[in-house]
Amino acid sequence: MVTIRLARAGSKKRPFYHIVVTDAKKPRDGAFIERLGYINPVAAGQEAPYKLDLQRSKQWIEKGAQPTQRVANLIREAERAEQAA
Repeated sequence: MVTIRLARAGSKKRPFYHIVVTDAKKPRDGAFIERLGYINPVAAGQEAPYKLDLQRSKQWIEKGAQPTQRVANLIREAERAEQAA
């Protein structure tokens, strides 16, 4: 099964996550099929807290990829932000 989930990057106590499409059997930070964006939970000032390619994520979901709960929430939030703009 293909999933859309977060892969941790960054240093200790400074998390940074990539939103990736990967096989569900692969390890969290292992090989991935495609990188769709990122989340920076410690963003400050003018830094963007997240970036997500909505078109590619929708294409993967149409193909059967299952997003995790956190990624599904981010997709909804990004869609709302896109509609408001």
